[in-house]
Amino acid sequence: MRKPKIVILGAGYGGLITATRLQKMMGANEADIVLINKNDYHYETTWLHEASAGTLHHDRVRYEIRDVIDRSKVEFVQDTAVEINKEEKKVILEKGEVSYDYLVIALGAEPETFGIKGLKEYAFGIVNVNSARQLREHIEYQFATYNMEEEKKDERLSIVVGGAGFTGIEFLGELANRIPELCHEYDVDFHKVRIICVEAAPMVLPGFDPELVNYATSYLERKGVEFMIGTAIKECTPDGIIVAKGEDEVKEIKAGTVVWAAGVRGNSIIEKSGFEAMRGRVKVQPDLRIPGQDDVFVIGDSSLIINEEINRPYPPTAQIAMQQGEVCARNLVALVREKSELEAFKPDIKGTVCSLGENDAIGVVYGKKLTGSKASFMKKMIDNRALFMVGGPSLVLKKGKFNIF
Repeated sequence: MRKPKIVILGAGYGGLITATRLQKMMGANEADIVLINKNDYHYETTWLHEASAGTLHHDRVRYEIRDVIDRSKVEFVQDTAVEINKEEKKVILEKGEVSYDYLVIALGAEPETFGIKGLKEYAFGIVNVNSARQLREHIEYQFATYNMEEEKKDERLSIVVGGAGFTGIEFLGELANRIPELCHEYDVDFHKVRIICVEAAPMVLPGFDPELVNYATSYLERKGVEFMIGTAIKECTPDGIIVAKGEDEVKEIKAGTVVWAAGVRGNSIIEKSGFEAMRGRVKVQPDLRIPGQDDVFVIGDSSLIINEEINRPYPPTAQIAMQQGEVCARNLVALVREKSELEAFKPDIKGTVCSLGENDAIGVVYGKKLTGSKASFMKKMIDNRALFMVGGPSLVLKKGKFNIF
């Protein structure tokens, strides 16, 4: 009797949890499990803002996939998925193709530019290890170059961050800590530096507790961050950005660095493969399968689940992706063992913490509001817990955050 073949696309939070849970729950003779990822490492997406600002080395945010999978039970293929042929039950890869009986699409998000002119060409993103390294090196280059020029260009030292959501605010927190170090290192006057956050929405961290939002903005403003709220970026140019507040008030902000942190969409493979989606995200059934596709699960950034209490989608967070991975693995085991009942996924939001740099943060954990060092402590514990869930104590000891006070 032929063993069913389970193919997992993506070794992000959801994909890795699915793979590591399957290797624990299933015997080697029950199914062939294949994990496909374009890199041979997993990176902690929620740490990329630190690597981008230069407050954490980029190698700290990643670890080898082979360190956490049981290669006697899970075959790892380093390749990039191009398209899914759902009729033939095949995944087309850059270097070949692989067939499946059950498919888990756990591919990460892609930046959403909303059609803003020049963003793809001139703005930096915080999307993966290489983009984080590129951004960090670019900022350092601007500081290193400033004093080397006969005619000083102060706009070299201006950094615009588009977006005041989680990624934008966490990056600003790290940047506010890093700038004084760069000024000292490159003999730059701190008062020449500008950090500007531009957000089209009427508030910072939309949907977050207003009291905590006020704490965050006040903290960052004291560190020198300028906020332009209710202001839309209309265009990104080689020299900076063009913004508009309302219909008439249009102006140019010159900046040597523009960072886009204002939105993500699901993976473009979803639409390319003919699955019905909204901005690359599939509205999945309660059991995490695609409607009408009994053999395809979608978890993580490319899945869309509605929070019925507020009739809005849950945000694509690492916390939810990991919980989806757990349920997806149990449902795959049920299908392989020919059990009819599959588990419905229900997010269990234990809390949300937004970092403001090394020793400060805001958050709500188990319904309690936290700020300052207490919130920062919880953020590091959450980061360590994610490592523990995938790789146990050894991964925490190797990659964990222990500078907790």
